[in-house]
Amino acid sequence: MTPFDIARSYIGTTEGPGSADNPVIMEMYASVGHDWVEHDSVAWCAAFVGHCLEKAGIKSTRKLTARSYLDWGIPIEVADAEPGDIGVIPRGSSSWQGHVFFIDRIEGPWVWGLGGNQNDAVNVKRYPVSKLLGVRRAGNVAPSVTMSVEAVQRRLKDLGYHEVGQIDGKIGPRTRAAILAFRQDNVLALVPIIDVALTDALDRASPREIAPERASGTPAESRIVTASNAQIGLGVIGAAGSIGSQIAPALMEAEQARDMAGRVFTLIGLENALSDALPWIGAGVFIGVVVYALRAKAARIDDHRTGKTP
Repeated sequence: MTPFDIARSYIGTTEGPGSADNPVIMEMYASVGHDWVEHDSVAWCAAFVGHCLEKAGIKSTRKLTARSYLDWGIPIEVADAEPGDIGVIPRGSSSWQGHVFFIDRIEGPWVWGLGGNQNDAVNVKRYPVSKLLGVRRAGNVAPSVTMSVEAVQRRLKDLGYHEVGQIDGKIGPRTRAAILAFRQDNVLALVPIIDVALTDALDRASPREIAPERASGTPAESRIVTASNAQIGLGVIGAAGSIGSQIAPALMEAEQARDMAGRVFTLIGLENALSDALPWIGAGVFIGVVVYALRAKAARIDDHRTGKTP
């Protein structure tokens, strides 16, 4: 979608009633780097234009002053203006004040502007063409979103947002969850999209902090830990020589292994040593089971404590 298409999708958006703030407008401030704004009563025409540009992958001025767009992009003659170009007109009595909007059309002496903060809403409103201070078009402003989806996924994972899942270049549910988690931690607008604000934050972000209780805890209801504990118990019982229903399958396998080992020992003339060696061989097998289970359990707990798994 073009910035103009995105802008049109917001038509009808209004400021919150009374002292309430519309979260959609608050996200516009945040998306251009002004999350410090507390109320939607702060002039937001430049935030609206900037938000639409950056959502389309084009870098805005990232300022809340309308006249900042007089130095953005490339200048266009009024006669050559097209729908989607950006127009700036004066507003107020100060030389720095102004109003910025997307040009919807020009008809005779009137320019119809699609903008935000026009009577506290996003709508199309007409202004005298003679008031235009300038018309600008994205030309020498290269798209700022240069990171591919795959690069974003890899960066999120490197920062500790392992919920991103498989690095596949697709924005699926897990990738959207990771993006939202990163945005939450970095005070960005909570929208599951890849925009300039996100990529800028990814470039300068530090690794995700792990909560102390998680860093020293263990995963709850983990099947891996449960299975490992069972294997450890089975191995200890087997190594001690206890016989029970829980280790019957293991004993059957050990019996088969003993028969095979017996044939080998007989062939090489060591059948007498077999009876002495079998207890130690059995103990070694069960000890190996215990060691393997301990390693699996430790790996699962480490993944939990480092945030790689729930």
